[in-house]
Amino acid sequence: QVQLVESGGGLVQAGGSLRLSCAASVSGRTFSTYTMGWFRQAPGKEREAVAVISRGGTNTDYKDSVKGRFTISRDNAKNTLYLQMNSLKPEDTAVYYCGATSTLLPTMSTLRYGYWGQGTQVTVSS
Repeated sequence: QVQLVESGGGLVQAGGSLRLSCAASVSGRTFSTYTMGWFRQAPGKEREAVAVISRGGTNTDYKDSVKGRFTISRDNAKNTLYLQMNSLKPEDTAVYYCGATSTLLPTMSTLRYGYWGQGTQVTVSS
């Protein structure tokens, strides 16, 4: 069982930066046994994967539109997932969620993630 709590969202001007955090409370197994990801959902759109990271943190994958601007990382000792977002654009505006899955390899499929946080709003003004 995993409980996830996101933080760090807010209002920022285009070109600015934000760092999102996702604190995990885990029972029955350790945080390091979960593949993790960041996802976002804009009004009227489906939830989409932004970045995912393997259990040990060595393998990552990103949505094409955020490559070079966003960086996903994790600290397994602190049970925390991060998303550093730089050069933000208005089209990055959305509710951002972290998700956890038991799959061995990182996956960009939202259907594979069974645990979700409540989300944090990111708004980028032009």
